[in-house]
Amino acid sequence: LNIISGLDREYEGILAFKGEPLRDLSEIELTQFRKDNIGFVFQNFNLFPHWTVLENIVNPMIHVQKKDRTFAREKGRELLGRMGLADKEKEYPFALSGGQKQRVAIARALALEPKILFFDEPTSALDPRLTGEILALIRSLKDSHMAMVIVTHEMQFAREISDRILFLSEGEVLCVGSPEEVFSSGNERLQNFLGGYARERI
Repeated sequence: LNIISGLDREYEGILAFKGEPLRDLSEIELTQFRKDNIGFVFQNFNLFPHWTVLENIVNPMIHVQKKDRTFAREKGRELLGRMGLADKEKEYPFALSGGQKQRVAIARALALEPKILFFDEPTSALDPRLTGEILALIRSLKDSHMAMVIVTHEMQFAREISDRILFLSEGEVLCVGSPEEVFSSGNERLQNFLGGYARERI
């Protein structure tokens, strides 16, 4: 995520989009690439506290993509309805639950029509009782054929929803493959991690 967001550069290997290595892009080109293709949903929501729920979704469309205000507001309301938050458009973030804030953050990212949506630990800041609703929402996005990259420690969810899993440790990709291949891998560090996770769940 740090590489995609421009906070870091890869030192080994190649990170490419549609065959084009990102390391070949200039800073200006990389910024434009992110605007055109990538949506981010952060673990701490990153909503603007002085904007209403609707403004948090609409203003990026207006200021970043130069969309017409009327169009942006219509699209914002449509996305709030899809998130089950149609009655919250005039609320401010402080009045929302963690799960509601996360749904607003997802709506804001979807409003910019990304080709790939990146989630950074989407349930880590949530009350455990709210985790299920966000995971269900992510499942619905997959069903609508949204391409997603999800950083998560929710192992059972990762196993159920993923087409492909990468296991990283200290910035190094140790294992990659289908859920079946990864979860049955003989990689010792991966198995130690999965064993520790299983013990935490007991």
